[in-house]
Amino acid sequence: MKLNELKDNSGARKSKMRVGRGIGSGKGKTCGRGHKGQSSRSGVAINGFEGGQTAMYMRLPKRGFTNPNAKTVETINLSVLEDFVTRKRLDAKKINREALENVGLVRKAGSLVKILGKGEIKAKIEIEVDSASKSAIAAIEKAGGKITVAEKASVSE
Repeated sequence: MKLNELKDNSGARKSKMRVGRGIGSGKGKTCGRGHKGQSSRSGVAINGFEGGQTAMYMRLPKRGFTNPNAKTVETINLSVLEDFVTRKRLDAKKINREALENVGLVRKAGSLVKILGKGEIKAKIEIEVDSASKSAIAAIEKAGGKITVAEKASVSE
């Protein structure tokens, strides 16, 4: 089979109805828009319009808000750290926010970095982050590594 021999199954593509091509076509004269009125004219945008009564989206109450002081937390699993260290993309002796940004594990500026305990770590790493789960701290210390958690960040476990 060659690329120039590929074609759709029959009925896979339906051609667009061409309107205004005579009364015999089935969509001639008024082209399916009826007679007169707003919707018979071009440039009509009445989505959500309910004939003059207050629209449903205006009748429903507003819910929630966006907290302007919300802290974004970027999470990194131990398995990802292990992978980056074994592939020599991260130096195991000096892992901090700057190093994580350089390899693309942390993207958002001003976000907090939290290490989670999913996966296994065998490498002996020294890491400095804003927060870490108890299982992540235990796994890193069990592997012979050292983790420094910043006290300023108050992120729940």
